[in-house]
Amino acid sequence: MNPERKKALQSLKTSRGQIEGIIKMIEDDRYCMDISNQIIAAQGLLKKANLLILRQHLNHCVKDACMSEKGEEKIEEIITVIEKLIK
Repeated sequence: MNPERKKALQSLKTSRGQIEGIIKMIEDDRYCMDISNQIIAAQGLLKKANLLILRQHLNHCVKDACMSEKGEEKIEEIITVIEKLIK
């Protein structure tokens, strides 16, 4: 597993723990703003993991595809993901 994927995996595992904590906060009827702040933190970790995966994809999959003249499809995949991110 390459370094980007390892970092993404760690972010996802951390966010999983945060989400479990958020669920418990809701079950325990904790203060809404505290819950909201934890949700924002979990979203940040998910965004970080996604960027790491996209970086790995660009540095490996897209780069390799471009070198073998099959890059157009991979570039379209990236554009589709970017469109989703900016919505």
